[in-house]
Amino acid sequence: MTISKFRIPLLLLTTVPAANVALAVETSGVKSDTLVSQLAEVNVVGLKQDSRLRADAVSSTVIGRAELEELNTVTIKGISDVVPNLYIPDYGSRITSSIYVRGLGARMDHPAVGLNVDNVPYLNKNTYDFDVADIASVEMLRGPQSALYGRNTMGGLINIQTLSPMRWQGLRVMAEAGAGNQYRASAGWYHRFADNFANSINVNFSSLGGFFTNSFDGKKVDHEKSGSARIKSQWRISDRVYVQNVLAASLLRQGGYPYEVYDTGVIGYNDPCFYHRFTINDGVTVNYRGKGWNMVSITTVQHINDNMTLDQDFTSQPYFTITQRQRETAVTEDLVFKSSRLDGDYKCLTGVFGFYKNMYMKAPVTFKETGINELIIAHRNDANPEYPIEWSADRFTLNSNFKIPTFGIALYHESKYNLGNWCFTAGLRLDYEQAMLDYRSYCFTAYDIYHLLPGGGKELFAPIVVDIDDTGKLKRKYFTWMPKVSVLYNLPEGMGNVYATVTKGYKSGGFNTQMFSEVLQQKLMRIMGIGKEYDVNSIVGYKPEYSWNYEIGSHLSFLDNKLTADLSLFYIDCRDQQLTMFPPGTTTGRLMTNAGKTRSMGGELSLSFAPTARWQFTGSYGYTNARFREFFNGIEDFKGKVIPYAPQNTLFLQALYNCEFKPLSAYDAKFTVHLNMKGTGKIYWNEANTRSQNFYTQLGASVGLETIDWSAQIWGKNLTDTKYYTFYFLSMGNEFRQRGLPLQIGVTLRYNFKL
Repeated sequence: MTISKFRIPLLLLTTVPAANVALAVETSGVKSDTLVSQLAEVNVVGLKQDSRLRADAVSSTVIGRAELEELNTVTIKGISDVVPNLYIPDYGSRITSSIYVRGLGARMDHPAVGLNVDNVPYLNKNTYDFDVADIASVEMLRGPQSALYGRNTMGGLINIQTLSPMRWQGLRVMAEAGAGNQYRASAGWYHRFADNFANSINVNFSSLGGFFTNSFDGKKVDHEKSGSARIKSQWRISDRVYVQNVLAASLLRQGGYPYEVYDTGVIGYNDPCFYHRFTINDGVTVNYRGKGWNMVSITTVQHINDNMTLDQDFTSQPYFTITQRQRETAVTEDLVFKSSRLDGDYKCLTGVFGFYKNMYMKAPVTFKETGINELIIAHRNDANPEYPIEWSADRFTLNSNFKIPTFGIALYHESKYNLGNWCFTAGLRLDYEQAMLDYRSYCFTAYDIYHLLPGGGKELFAPIVVDIDDTGKLKRKYFTWMPKVSVLYNLPEGMGNVYATVTKGYKSGGFNTQMFSEVLQQKLMRIMGIGKEYDVNSIVGYKPEYSWNYEIGSHLSFLDNKLTADLSLFYIDCRDQQLTMFPPGTTTGRLMTNAGKTRSMGGELSLSFAPTARWQFTGSYGYTNARFREFFNGIEDFKGKVIPYAPQNTLFLQALYNCEFKPLSAYDAKFTVHLNMKGTGKIYWNEANTRSQNFYTQLGASVGLETIDWSAQIWGKNLTDTKYYTFYFLSMGNEFRQRGLPLQIGVTLRYNFKL
């Protein structure tokens, strides 16, 4: 196969399901009907959804490998704005992984969007942001997918499939260099040992010098090094049994957190900020084909060990630092039974899902000299000036250790009935989850109380030893039901369909572990006669988030599929939406709280037009109006305000021109020019809507040359060098924000040796 055959018209990339994309991209001499059978066995979305996503009652976008390479995308952040109403901001570090869809999202703890990579459902949001080599396709389903996929998919689901060694054999090598001293390299070996067994090994490495400088020490703060490896094995044991195993590991060492002072634009903090992470995952998919039915078992083991350390005040003064070390191990099992007869009007799917994960976390907050003097001593001495205090050391630590075991089980079913041009679907999921928190919160320090004498001197009044050691256990149980109903009508003459859906979304509740340092600090200050008292049981826990999504939409095709359109209108009624906030007067803690009621409404439009083999045009637009209906935080009423951090508009426009020619008689070559524009905003940064980022656009482009064995691409991002911001927050009353990445230009070389 020539390299030119790897490129798929953008019409296909944006309209066909991943199964068809992968099939069109990768062949290896095996009969096409065998390929379809094999792929359906290892594609989760193809298993639980209709194998043709545009034939189903769901808002979806599919991006194939060719377009991902044109966009120079190796992480899920690369599809932000490409998918309408999907926004994945690039700020902080890779632990952040915030995803917003249709006004729903999360800055911390549980995600609003699920992620599957080669059938492995990622349970921890901390692991979402990582490089993936040789992506075959990315699928994004918008709207609640909770009925089939369960917890934390109320905004949608992202499914990533990597290249299959059953369908392509050979060696793939990539090398890239770009602005910011950015370098990436990957190598993949794909081999078919027998007709029924194939294996691939991939390694990937990336390095970033950084774009943002810390004025305190003159060093780049957003430097990064990462590496990963993946072993993918596929075994067709018989005509009925197919097995896939994917073992993946990654290592990350990152600086990050280029937060600048809002008024001055200066990044300047004295203590180190970094994020380190190690992950390893293994997923086994077993597919058994019976007569008229399929059984699929997906078993995974996941482990993450990470360390986030921050100069929490982000100033040049020694106030305090925070470290969050996590070690989590999880196992999941998804057992699915599905009817497979193609000639019947009735189809059904039934499954059971279970998981168990156990997290160990240490989250010490270290107060330093300035923090002790200004945040503790100053408040204490203002309250009792005749008996001032002095600390016995220049630092002390508020320690918090946690053990958080969580398990859950779910039963789900979906029935689909075809009646002429009509298709009716109904589904239901019953989900039970239990989470426990076993905590120890402790602090050992000392200070001296002095008595001011009439002559201006002072004498020691009393030495005070602080020895706080609190332990306890908390438990939360959640049981919910998640229904789904839809109706779809197929238009005549293959023009497409129209549909309507009603679905319920669900996001798990949890524990505010980052509030324990605040609780401990207030206990310390109460020893001094000041400070507030928290009810640990009430402030540490937050409730689940629920939503009802009402949607109408259509998938349309014209001009023999040269022109396609996907459009949808939605209304989301959300209860107890989870928001990240800083409590009034806090110095060390932040908490997840539940807003009373919110609503989100808007629409999405995607167009794809391929008038000739040389030209392809695509575009997508998403609009979201998400506001609080009821939310009073005890100080201010935010009714009618826009929900922060979720953009009101996303825009993506793209044009691709390619032509084939023969520069040398022995080679066929293809020349490609690619242009795109992304637009995002307006984004409000706080509940009061007093800070915001206006709508902004970024221009991207690439020029490429391909032959049968190799390709070279020169690319650029944010070519207009647009100044924009991706994040805003308050810390100790100071305002900070992070600037978006500047203009970037780079070159990518690929070599493909097909066996």
